[in-house]
Order: sequence, then C-alpha cells, then structure tokens
Amino acid sequence: MSKVKKKRKLTVLGRFVIILSIGVLFGASLGFYYRLTNDNVKKDDVKEQKKEEEVVSKKEEMDASLVMVGDALIHSTVYDDAYTGDGYDFKPMLKEIKPLIQDYDLKYYNQETILGGTELGLSNYPRFNSPYEVGDAFIDAGFNLVSLATNHTMDKGEQGVINSLNYWNSKDGVYTAGSYLSFEDRDEVIIKEVNGITYSFFSYTTWTNGLETPSGKEYLNNVYSPEKAKADILKVRDEVDVVIVAMHWGTEYSTSVSATQQEIANYLSSLGVDIIIGSHPHVVEPIAFIGKTMVIYSLGNFISDQEGVERLTGLMASIDIHKTVENGVSTMELRNPKAELLYTHSTYGKKRNFVVYPYTSLNDEILPLYRDYYETYKNIVLSLDSSIEMPSLE
Repeated sequence: MSKVKKKRKLTVLGRFVIILSIGVLFGASLGFYYRLTNDNVKKDDVKEQKKEEEVVSKKEEMDASLVMVGDALIHSTVYDDAYTGDGYDFKPMLKEIKPLIQDYDLKYYNQETILGGTELGLSNYPRFNSPYEVGDAFIDAGFNLVSLATNHTMDKGEQGVINSLNYWNSKDGVYTAGSYLSFEDRDEVIIKEVNGITYSFFSYTTWTNGLETPSGKEYLNNVYSPEKAKADILKVRDEVDVVIVAMHWGTEYSTSVSATQQEIANYLSSLGVDIIIGSHPHVVEPIAFIGKTMVIYSLGNFISDQEGVERLTGLMASIDIHKTVENGVSTMELRNPKAELLYTHSTYGKKRNFVVYPYTSLNDEILPLYRDYYETYKNIVLSLDSSIEMPSLE
C-alpha cells in the first residue's frame, strides 16, 4: 500500500509540476508577446513621429537673381558707328557689360527707341527708328526682359510697333511688356518661372510726346492709369511669387524724384508690386524701398549719344530674390540690393567706337575726373537709402 500511495503522490506531484511549467511557459509567452507587440507599437509610434517631424521640418529654399540697366537710346551717331557696310553690329558696344551680367537669371533693359527696322527708314531725334540689330546685340549679351512702353513707342506709327513686335516675337526666351498687337495679347496672363520662382512682368508709360495710339488700338503702347495697373496686377498677384513693373515716368534730366513718381510708386506698392524699375529721365535717380517694394526711380541711359556726363552715366542695379517654402507656405524676400554706375564712351569729337563701361573700369584717359563724377552720382543713387551696396573705386 505504501508503494501505491507513493506512486500516487508522485503522480500528483508530477501533474502539479507539469501544470506549473505550462503556467510559467504561458506567462513567459504572454510576456514575450506583450514585449514584442509593445516594441512594434513603439517602433510604429517612432516612425509616425519621424514622419510628422519630417512634414513639420520640410523646408525648401530657392533663389533667382535680377540685373537691370537703363535706356537703349539709339541716336544716329550710334547706329552709324555700328554700320558694317552690309548691316549693323552693336555687339562690340556691349562687350564690357556682357561678362558682368552672365551669372544673373533675369536681365532687364528698356528699349527706348522703336525697332522698326531699316525698311521704315532709320531716324534720329525727335522721331527715332532703330535697326533690329540693336535687339540682336542685347539678346547676345543675355538680356531677356525688355520694356517697350515709352514716349517714343509711336514714333513710326502703328507699322513701327508691328515691325518691332514681329521682331521680338520671333526671339525665344525674351519676355517683353508694354506694347502689343491686340487687346487679347495685352490682357493675356503671362506667368514665367525661373529656378522654381514664378514672376510676371508689366510695363507702362506716363508719357507719349503727344503721339497717341489710334482709337481702338490703345494696346500698341501701354499708357499708365491706376485702374489699368490694378486690373493687371490683381490678375497675377496671388498666382506668382514676384511682380515686376517697369515705369516710364518722371521729369527728363532731373535727378530728383517727382511727386507723381512717389504717388505711383506708393500705389503700386500697395497693390503688392515687388520691384519697380524706372526710366525716362535719362539721368540716374535714387533707389529706395517702400515697405518690401524695391523702387529704382531711374536707371538713366544705358547707351546713347546725349550731351553731358550726367546723361552718359547710367545705373546697373541688381537684387536677389529668395523664396522659402515651409509647411506648404511660401514667403519671398528681396536680398542684397546692389548698384553700379556705367558710362557710355565714344572717341572724342568723332562720335565713333561707342562702348559702355562700368565706372570701376574707367581711368582719366577714358573720362577725366571720373572719380569726382562717380561720387556725385553715387550720392544721388544712395540719397534715399544708403544701405544699397555700391563698389568703391580703387
């Protein structure tokens, strides 16, 4: 009996051990499963958190640069100098400027005189007409933004404008504004992009020299009015990063800003224009900021044969456009405003060998007393905003 009882006791003990082992194993399994599941949940949480952090911290930055020069005022002495015997070549006149602007994305100038071509007869002041080869030289130098609304746009009438626009419309990569072949062309919404930055460009003139456009064809020369500018700008303001406006305004040969210029500049700034580029005075005027709007009141002449150093001195201005996109929100900032003075030189007394030089490349042989002139015009440019960077003459 004792052996039987002992055997039964062992059997009960064995069962207990087995049950206990199963319980321990089950508990361990539950613990392992819990740890495994919890680790996976934690890993998933970490992944989700990283994704959220990536979304929050995602930030893109884009940059574009703009350089601007003034009027191409092509007097007969200038195109006579460019004559080759079987055509015209203005490229040598820009040889000193071309390398200076190559690294800019956008390159602006004002075509003061109409490019009506030789078939309409080339002409001088007061009713200008210039060869197409003027445009060829500027395109060769890299210019791709061209203002066409001036007080000389109608110098050769409607046919002059048609010839000019047929020329420009045949050129790829050039964005013109201010003169059109129809109301449909004038009212077309044009949005361009460079380096991920979108922009629109408009051009207006406040002067016509009494040469009005034919009734019903006001699109030929874009005459400024507050209503017209507002309608144009509001079409694109929420669609682009940058709005650029060229204004033909001000008082000829005055280095001071007129009340009308200030009024228009303030109004355009209130509409959200980012950059205002002024021409018409034929001399340099100040650069200023109205809020975030850069205003160049007058770039002066880029190339011409007007009399006097002040009319042969122009301005090359530049600005960097910086765009930041963070959390789907875009912000735009203008940075590094710079300016440099330019001078149109020709052989004294002969009106030959026209070349545009930066003042930093001048010497007393090219322009006697050039340092004094530089300080005079530099002070004018900086008179409203001394933070604009300008080079010093060595």
